Amino acid sequence: MEALLNWIDSANDILWNTLLIVMLCGTGIFYTLKLKFIQVRKFKEGLKIVFGSFSLKGKKRDNGEMTPFQAVATAIAAQVGTGNLTGAATALIGGGPGAIFWMWLSAFFGMATNYAEAVLAQQYKITENGEVTGGPIYYIRQAFKGKFGKVLAGCFAVLITVALGFMGNMVQSNSISEAFSGVLSARNVQISPVIIGVIIAVFSLFVFLGGTKRLASVVEKLVPLMAGVYFVGSLILIAINITAVPAAVKMIVVGAFSPKAILGGAAGITIREAIRYGVARGLFSNEAGMGSTPHAHARAAAKNPHEQGLSAMVSVFIDTFIVLNLTVFSILTTGVLDSGKDGIALTQTAFAAGFGGFGDIFVAVCLLFFALSTIIGWHFFGAVNVKYLLGEKAVKVYSVIVAVCIIVGSTLKVQLVWSLSDFFNGLMVIPNALALWALSGVVNSIRKQYGEKKEK
Repeated sequence: MEALLNWIDSANDILWNTLLIVMLCGTGIFYTLKLKFIQVRKFKEGLKIVFGSFSLKGKKRDNGEMTPFQAVATAIAAQVGTGNLTGAATALIGGGPGAIFWMWLSAFFGMATNYAEAVLAQQYKITENGEVTGGPIYYIRQAFKGKFGKVLAGCFAVLITVALGFMGNMVQSNSISEAFSGVLSARNVQISPVIIGVIIAVFSLFVFLGGTKRLASVVEKLVPLMAGVYFVGSLILIAINITAVPAAVKMIVVGAFSPKAILGGAAGITIREAIRYGVARGLFSNEAGMGSTPHAHARAAAKNPHEQGLSAMVSVFIDTFIVLNLTVFSILTTGVLDSGKDGIALTQTAFAAGFGGFGDIFVAVCLLFFALSTIIGWHFFGAVNVKYLLGEKAVKVYSVIVAVCIIVGSTLKVQLVWSLSDFFNGLMVIPNALALWALSGVVNSIRKQYGEKKEK
């Protein structure tokens, strides 16, 4: 097991220290400039589109389409998961507070990337057996015709199925198991991680087998509820330590360019590591450029691709600039960064510092809802690709395998699970990013056609 971990970590160094930082940030910067900072100019319009279709009645079209809010809720359900509670903590430990600055930067540019992904998902979606579907596999084949496009789309389909459906959902269940094990152990209650994994798997399988209708109905209720509860709890904690906020901001900004000035030379964290952990955990958090959320945006009954692109930008903003920052400032303002804890245990320590014995329970319950929503969303993204590769009948088999992975993931060491997830997440970025570059002209043309008709 140790040898496997070392090999995966070495591969991740190659992927994340140079290649993916250039691809992800480069794509975001390219689209930001090409689309003339659309994430700033059209942000208000995006908010109106998303929340204008807000509903708790579970509306759904007969052909499998979702309202724009349901599509964004599904995207946020996938985005707002352990990356926001656990990933933020591991970024702070692995890359220091400066890693958060690079998370912010990558998310800002990622909003433009996510706009492009959603636009292309809408533009090239298809209706198959009476149901609307779409995603990178379809726009990759539009970007690259012939055998190369078919192979590249197939590679993406395999990678996202492994990265999210299998490895990614192992991360989610692992974090839930770790959080609840810590809570119960502190109260002298022992429960096997397998039992926790089985409970999560059974509930998830119930939603999986209900199809798109049950998915849309669950996430549009779960996402606002879980975000609201965590938002209020985090704001109270930060308000208790409000005087520490300026120092926390300084730690993030200074640490981005001079980690030693914040952590001291003994920490051994460099600018490169701050960038690496910031971008890697940022990707795991908001998924911009990864090719996952376009599957949800393709299902939206949007007026046009441009409007769904604007909706997609909002999901990245909510994920990183609101939810993730709540975790970051909860940890930094409570002064628990040097507590020796990592992962979800660090986040729980922060809340326990402010709320006492209730704090770790609060985080565990919030994480349960966050992670469950991500498991549901990621299963859906993988299912689209399994159907593309193997047909409709294979989806139920896939669902059962995901449930098994959830159980297995709850028992593994956290470091191995996160390293495997980083590895497969990184690989799936490559074919998606290539298609985004190849179809940039299409994206810009759609922006002009629907969003800025007066522009030449």
